[in-house]
Amino acid sequence: MSKPNRQLSRRTLFAGAGTVGAAAAAVSLLPAIREEAPPPTAERQPPARGGGYHLSEHVRRYFKTTLI
Repeated sequence: MSKPNRQLSRRTLFAGAGTVGAAAAAVSLLPAIREEAPPPTAERQPPARGGGYHLSEHVRRYFKTTLI
């Protein structure tokens, strides 16, 4: 049986190093993401008479952008 002719090229070396570096960066960021997750907020109940529109901070910011 003959051994397969395997040579390590620069392209393979740098591709492997880049993959390992990206994986290491992703793994190091995962605990930080998990710790900073905001607690779930309670959902608002819809109004008894229908509708559902309420003036929130998001709506106020939108209205400010529409002023001429």
